[in-house]
Amino acid sequence: MKKSEFILLFLLIILTGGFGQGQVGEEKPKPLTRILFVFDASQSMYGRWQSDTKFNIASRLFVNILDSLKNVKNLEVALRVYGHQKQFPPQDCNDTKLEVPFAPDNIGRIKHVLKTIVPKGTTPIAYSLEQSANDFPPCDHCRNIIILITDGLEECNGDPCLVSHDLQKKGIILKPFIIGIGRDFAESFDCVGSYFDATSEKEFTNALNIVISRALNPTTAQVNLLDQYGKATETNVNMTFYDNVSGKVEYNFIHSFNSKGFPDTLEIDPMLTYDIVVNTIPPVRKDSVKLTPGKHKIIGIETPQGYLAFKTNGNSTIKYLPVLIRRKGDRETLNVQQFDQVEKYLTGSYDVEVLCLPRIQVNNVVIAQSHTTTVEIPVPGMAVIQRTTNGYGSVYIEDKGQMTWLYNLKDNLQQQENLFLQPGKYRVVFRSKFSNRSEFTTEKSFVVEAGQTVNVKL
Repeated sequence: MKKSEFILLFLLIILTGGFGQGQVGEEKPKPLTRILFVFDASQSMYGRWQSDTKFNIASRLFVNILDSLKNVKNLEVALRVYGHQKQFPPQDCNDTKLEVPFAPDNIGRIKHVLKTIVPKGTTPIAYSLEQSANDFPPCDHCRNIIILITDGLEECNGDPCLVSHDLQKKGIILKPFIIGIGRDFAESFDCVGSYFDATSEKEFTNALNIVISRALNPTTAQVNLLDQYGKATETNVNMTFYDNVSGKVEYNFIHSFNSKGFPDTLEIDPMLTYDIVVNTIPPVRKDSVKLTPGKHKIIGIETPQGYLAFKTNGNSTIKYLPVLIRRKGDRETLNVQQFDQVEKYLTGSYDVEVLCLPRIQVNNVVIAQSHTTTVEIPVPGMAVIQRTTNGYGSVYIEDKGQMTWLYNLKDNLQQQENLFLQPGKYRVVFRSKFSNRSEFTTEKSFVVEAGQTVNVKL
């Protein structure tokens, strides 16, 4: 390869993000929004309402909204109708049908079906909602929404509130919308979902427009991670947004500041209530966070943090030495921190246990806001335990005439073991696996000094 060709190839690799770095921070694809319209075609919808029957007016205004959705990206719609197949009386509480399933470009089909329907039956709202669970084909990246349009209440002894809550808890649908035609049904439908009253044609149109806008458009929010002074200075930690009803993970964001030094703006689906977990050590939780569609939400969460570091009282560097971190007085381990790392924790008091030999317990270590607390331990020494045969043995620390077990030697190792030990007096007890009498046990005492190596020959 010529020199000029090599330089050109090198520049091309740099400009295209080569050397296996990959693309970081690419925008995630938008989810597919699926709206199931559940339309009331019970006998009462044949009644007069202002300029025409309720069904004709609702259908006409509904079609106008559908026409405006033809060119909306990442959207599919479907139509379920109830009360249109069997005459009332007698009452048929199974009278509901998915007339037009989800598919691209099916608005024309929905408009055609509406023209053929004649209201005639009863009002099985709960059963219709229950059956709607089967109307949404499996999808990993979809927002499933129900918009119920009705002029009456449940007539089949079902419980629409219970069914709606069950569908949300299972993660099948988001919180439904209900548009009540002719009179106010808020008291009965508030537990089902977000209710909108439409006592006139104008109010029905406004309600439809609001519902569609809320269903399609995200809302902005920012999370202020507050230090102990109430200022939004904490950042660079993952925040998990859970659906408050289903418990499903909806978002993960690693908190950041924008170019102006303020918490970044997030686009959040306003149709859910969220439980937010900020994954500090230990984590901080804020439950039942609600957003108002179209209104920027500032969410403040107290996460004051400081740093914890470890060092020896000499110049030695220790790697791969675990340290257990617990809340003061608590037995639960929050984190296993490596000795040579610096980690962030919520401000407060902690107990730490350095898993050296022997273990070192340091209680009531205080982490202060934006401050690095350093825990210092003595410089360890090394004991080189040498033996000529396999066998069974243990290392003990000696203190005030007492022996405390510390470590079991490996019984299949013939040559030597290197143990990093804290300064102190120790004893090793050993018997060859080829000796069948206990009296052949040998033992040796030795002293470990900081930063020094001692050879122990068995």
